[in-house]
Amino acid sequence: MLFPVTAQAAEPVLGRWVTQNQKAVVEITPCGGAVCGHIVKLLPKSDAGKTMDERNSNPKLRTRPLVGLPIFLSMKADDDVWRGHLYDPQYGNTYSSVISRNPDGTLRVKGCFFIICKTQTWKPAG
Repeated sequence: MLFPVTAQAAEPVLGRWVTQNQKAVVEITPCGGAVCGHIVKLLPKSDAGKTMDERNSNPKLRTRPLVGLPIFLSMKADDDVWRGHLYDPQYGNTYSSVISRNPDGTLRVKGCFFIICKTQTWKPAG
């Protein structure tokens, strides 16, 4: 059962997070009755010279800058997790996604394509 998003429900995942591969910082913020996330910074480990969404499956979107790019799309509260979609600019694909806060303060990010899933752990940006 879905409940309306409140500041208290969204609080655990809001903030800035360093991706597991340490290539970007993603900021998760409220958006309507959900939470959304976008890239706010590329880090030194990011692919040199790659600053555009060049692997997007839609050729018209390949010139979008990575900074500002939406990553988490309309993640809605579902008990103690957030469900929605995750866009991965590394492959140019969108996946079903579940995010949640781990007890140690890190963020668990799971993306799935049918039954194949990958889980990452993101750390808070300091």
